Amino acid sequence: MISPKLKRNVYRILPFGMIWLVFGIIFLIVEYAATKDYNYTPAGVINLDFWVLFFALFAVTVVGLLIGIIELLFIDRSFARRSFKTKILGKLIIYSLFLFLIICITYPIAASLELKENILSTMVWSKFSDYLKSVGFLSTGFQMAISLTFTLFYNEISEKIGSGSFINFIKGKYHKPKIENRVFMFLDMKSSTSIAEKIGHVEYFELLKEYYHILSNAVIEYSGEIYQYVGDEIVITWNLSKGIKNNNCIKCFFKMKSDLKERQYWFEQKFGVYPEFKAGLHLGEVTTGEIGRIKKDIIFTGDVLNTTARIQSLCNDLQVDNLISKDLISNLRLETNFLIKTIGTKALKGKLASIELFTIKDSTSC
Repeated sequence: MISPKLKRNVYRILPFGMIWLVFGIIFLIVEYAATKDYNYTPAGVINLDFWVLFFALFAVTVVGLLIGIIELLFIDRSFARRSFKTKILGKLIIYSLFLFLIICITYPIAASLELKENILSTMVWSKFSDYLKSVGFLSTGFQMAISLTFTLFYNEISEKIGSGSFINFIKGKYHKPKIENRVFMFLDMKSSTSIAEKIGHVEYFELLKEYYHILSNAVIEYSGEIYQYVGDEIVITWNLSKGIKNNNCIKCFFKMKSDLKERQYWFEQKFGVYPEFKAGLHLGEVTTGEIGRIKKDIIFTGDVLNTTARIQSLCNDLQVDNLISKDLISNLRLETNFLIKTIGTKALKGKLASIELFTIKDSTSC
């Protein structure tokens, strides 16, 4: 089985390869259309046959995938706190050097295929030398720069709105509203107002960034989606099958608690406080669709969101850090390490019908 984290990375990296492949095909078609009626061939240009074409398209796809791996797993972290402009310029410089190295590797291979010579042949390297001094080299650099810029913008945009939401926008999945059954978790930081007053708003913002970063790891691991950040509250959602599979929604909650606990000393040293949270979980039917004109977004509407928020708001009064509706509990098959305690039937603010609630403890973390 592929882990949700690995699957997410694969889905994020694959578009890099596809973008480079599509642009590679487009540039080949444009160059052919522009030069087919002229008897002009720039120095160093490789004449295409089937195997050279196959290698070129294969190589450009691999280059795109490599950039995706480097970008998402390594370089993006180094630029995490930089401005958008600094990110783009810094990455363009780094990738320009990387792509020049790629040219130095792939061109001799392609030339040896065309000339049917050993890659160490002087004919191959003489052709490579001519290529580096030709307009063809500048054309290749320009084409790579366009592909690179497009992929970097793709990454930035998909990170801003979420890779899943971005793909859904492209596919038009929610262009027409759809009815879905979903699990929701409304997660709220405890005593956030007093923490903000104690450390100041600038430090509080820095605390929130680290807090969200830590909690996001569990969301990825247990196949969740972050729907919204609302101040110090996070709304996490799963489609029903993913949410109840292997009790993902419950395990996500306890994994977030565990991950945050591991950083307790760091928070106390840096900010003088340790943030904790409470959560309400519920499931139900929502209508999902695109909305907005100036700024489009994918939103969920339905009574389940209001109910989940009301469930979460009872945590302080009932002195528990999680509350789960009976509807959700009934769909779970909890392992023996999860200890379920009934809270009873409670009235929710603004709701006519009361709801039976439960709280869960993980005996392995007690």
